[in-house]
This record gives sequence, structure tokens and C-alpha cells, in this order.
Amino acid sequence: MNFIDFATIYVKGGDGGDGCIAFLREKFRPKGGPSGGDGGRGGNVIIKTDTNLSTLKDLTYSKKYIAKKGSHGQGKNMHGKNGEDIIIKVPIGTLVKDLNTDKIIDDLKFEDSQCLIAKGGNGGFGNARFKTQRNTAPRHANKGQLGENKKIELELKVLADIGLVGFPNAGKSTL
Repeated sequence: MNFIDFATIYVKGGDGGDGCIAFLREKFRPKGGPSGGDGGRGGNVIIKTDTNLSTLKDLTYSKKYIAKKGSHGQGKNMHGKNGEDIIIKVPIGTLVKDLNTDKIIDDLKFEDSQCLIAKGGNGGFGNARFKTQRNTAPRHANKGQLGENKKIELELKVLADIGLVGFPNAGKSTL
């Protein structure tokens, strides 16, 4: 069994979906109006502790964790679907550091504690949000925001179960 107590991974929150430009045309609504929906929110990347894990070996197989993007808005004021969050499971006692700034983000030392690492981008507004009295038919919408990206370093703090104390040359190493 290999004991891994150090891992470096790349995480990225999902991008937000774009807003939609659409106009409503129905039989009994003569002037219709703008009906572009908003884009969906991008997924977040969350690190959560798990009592069943004891090493960071699972994180050495996959080095990139990228959350799903939000869907684009649609006509008839339909909001885009939000992106799914990614949950990375780590053992208790993991220290999370940002590799670029060398700053400690969080110390996950309790059971079921979690930390938001990379936030997903917000979805853009559709043209229905920009309707005013002066501009009743806006022809523009917002793009979705980009998600955060970071390169993080995970370090597992290891505590010994047993410690041996004694004089030098007392035979501790043979045990």
C-alpha cells in the first residue's frame, strides 16, 4: 500500500450560460415583447472530508477537476440549467493551499466539514431583463461569467499512533 500525503490539483468552476435574445409571437398577443431567458449558473468545486479515506491516493489519478457549465437561456423566458457541482472527498486533517499565492485556504480537521474552492460563474441576463418604458424591445443580452480557476496543493497532516521514548542504542529501531 502506498501512502500519499501530498497532492497538487487544478480546479475550475463552471462558466455561466449566456442570456438569450428572443421575442414572443403568439396569436392573441399582438405586440408580444422580449422573452429571452437568463443563462444558468456554472457548477462549483467543493472539497469535503470523508471518514472512510486515509490517504490522498485517489487524487493522484485525476489532476484536473472542472465543473460543468451552465446552459444558455432560451425563448419564452426559460432559464438555463445550472451546472452540477463537483465534490472532492479528502481525509480528515487535510490542509488546502493556493499554489499561486502560497496562502492557506482552509484546514479541514473536522468530520463533514467542507470548503468552496472554485466558484462557478453567474449566468448572463436575457433581453427580457433589459425591457424599460423607453426601450420596449431590447436587442442585447449578457454573456455568462467565467468560473474561478486555481491550482491548489493538498497536504495531509499525519499523526503517529504510538511514540517510543528511550535512551540511544536501547534497541528501539529493532522494534
